[in-house]
Amino acid sequence: MTAENRGKILLVDDDKFFLKVMSDVFTGAGFSVVTAEDGVLGVEAYAADTFDAVILDLVMPRMGGVSASLEIGRLAKEADPIIIMLTSMFQGAPHEHPIPEMGAKVHIPKSTPPLDIVIIVEQLLERKRRDTGAA
Repeated sequence: MTAENRGKILLVDDDKFFLKVMSDVFTGAGFSVVTAEDGVLGVEAYAADTFDAVILDLVMPRMGGVSASLEIGRLAKEADPIIIMLTSMFQGAPHEHPIPEMGAKVHIPKSTPPLDIVIIVEQLLERKRRDTGAA
């Protein structure tokens, strides 16, 4: 992977400003980004393309993050897709579960600085590459 293309991220959130901020930060870090404004559009985007990680808001119109993450997990071409749930419902530290909770193993408060979210995604992608033996 080149520095200009470090992976492809699907960002799903109904907050257009938040989508713009996160998209800009990930793009600035060398990622390719696709955005969707609700869970239905996020699932459609996931079904139409391949992504290295999916970041979903928990509460959205039409289809929330839990339903969208479960559907994305079902559609996944790989056994363990990186699905991250963002929520403003708790203010604790980002955390990872051994098995998915609410459709995602990683839960991050929306109050987490965008650059920290990028770092978390970078670490998850690196670990996945290491675990799968990819270069």
